Amino acid sequence: MVFFQTGEGGDVQPPQFLLILFNMYVSKIQWCEYTHNFWHGCKKIDQECSRCYMFRIKSRVGEKGSVEYRLSDKAFYAPPYLEEGKIIFTCSYSDFFLDRADEWRKDAWDVIRKTPQHTWLILTKRPERIIQCLPPDWGDGWKNVWLGVSIGKLVSFQRAATLTNIPAAIRFIYGEPLLEELDFLTEMDGKRLIDSFHWLILGGESGDEFGPNQYRPCKIEWLQRAIHALQTQTQAKVFVKQLGSHLCKEMGLKDKMGGNIHEFPQELQIRDFPIFNLAE
Repeated sequence: MVFFQTGEGGDVQPPQFLLILFNMYVSKIQWCEYTHNFWHGCKKIDQECSRCYMFRIKSRVGEKGSVEYRLSDKAFYAPPYLEEGKIIFTCSYSDFFLDRADEWRKDAWDVIRKTPQHTWLILTKRPERIIQCLPPDWGDGWKNVWLGVSIGKLVSFQRAATLTNIPAAIRFIYGEPLLEELDFLTEMDGKRLIDSFHWLILGGESGDEFGPNQYRPCKIEWLQRAIHALQTQTQAKVFVKQLGSHLCKEMGLKDKMGGNIHEFPQELQIRDFPIFNLAE
């Protein structure tokens, strides 16, 4: 591993501008500290994907979100340069279990294996592919990897059912964008799915006021009822990411995505993490 040196001192972290050059970004996403992409591009697979932020951002710079490609080695192998342990979300511009990434994933696992100081958050809409894509030494799950599934509609609860059968140190549900009211105490085969999960992230959809990327509504009551049920009837930690653009407009919030926790109703000001809390 190559490190940056200063005088006769020891190994140090590189300047922030070099991390940016290497494609490691201090994240504006509230539930992680950094984002790191091994590849870009994805394929939309259902209604929840229809207003995907990645496609929206790509289109603004004249690129197509459907074009899938591996990033340069300089970007791909950046995480070891960040020596202090961080919470890293990958892949924010794709899906870690995308079939196109099968030829690149082994190298990505190697990077994650060699950076046990970091906590890696892997969120997918393709949990049915996880088992065949895990590294051979996965065992009961690597301690520094959390696996999550995205669920915005009732029909997507099958993703959670699939993930319950996959060993992981931490499992989480990403209920954002929340597109309808969901009962997270739902049972399948006589068991509550939520009892196999440690963390649940909630939020409304952000997007444009008009056009193909127009945001879809999220109601404050959906969030309130979900949080009450989770806090009173489960052990899962809850994190409210954002209220979304619809509630931002309806409530007259300053943050256009409704992401400023200080603008939330008091009962929604919850950003807890499993195991530890970043606010502490």
